[in-house]
Amino acid sequence: MLELLTSPDAWLAFITLTALEIVLGIDNIIFLSILVARLPREQQPRGRIFGLGLAMLTRIALLLSITWVMGLSKPLFEAFGRGVSGRDLILIGGGLFLLAKSTLEIHTGLEGEGHEKSSQGGGKGFLSIIIQIAIIDIVFSLDSVITAVGLADHVEIMIAAVVIAVLIMMLLSAPISNFVDRHPTIKMLALSFLILIGMALVGEGAGLHIPKGYIYFAMAFSVAVEMLNIRVRQKSQAKAKD
Repeated sequence: MLELLTSPDAWLAFITLTALEIVLGIDNIIFLSILVARLPREQQPRGRIFGLGLAMLTRIALLLSITWVMGLSKPLFEAFGRGVSGRDLILIGGGLFLLAKSTLEIHTGLEGEGHEKSSQGGGKGFLSIIIQIAIIDIVFSLDSVITAVGLADHVEIMIAAVVIAVLIMMLLSAPISNFVDRHPTIKMLALSFLILIGMALVGEGAGLHIPKGYIYFAMAFSVAVEMLNIRVRQKSQAKAKD
């Protein structure tokens, strides 16, 4: 442990991995923010902490069972001329879940159905949302863990990076959730990009690699444009009041 603390390579791997874990966790935060918004306001902070805490525990558990995780890449059977592994099945299942959930959220946002019922669901509503977060955490954690294994040689560094990244995400989750909740257009953009991420997961599970950098760039560009639109609308409203 002392060697790791005094090793420049270990610190470089730790900093790089922490930054990447935060970037890879953006889609997780967006999904969590949209789901938690369906809870009563007093339960939302607890839902965010539970959700991100669950994500951290899932990633640590996968890191500690890294041999099993890497074994998921071995083909289980063949379909359409290619081997299908456990990882492929998890990615396809998670991608389809994300597609279905995002589509339902868009429908609810446009039609205005179901939000009141979900908000009044009490304990059952909270448990349902935590289960949904747990399902998608497993999918998002796979990429995160495989990235960690490729960047660091020591499990201690991987776990430390995951813990720090999740703590930072916990600090950022409330402002992001509140911002998304205040601006319906941002929420629709976020849901649209979750559909893209779901498609990317299904494609990757089917053997088609779609670089997430393109999706993140499109997301950042669209959000930047919408931020300008929000700023213009605020100025127009301020002039109208004057």
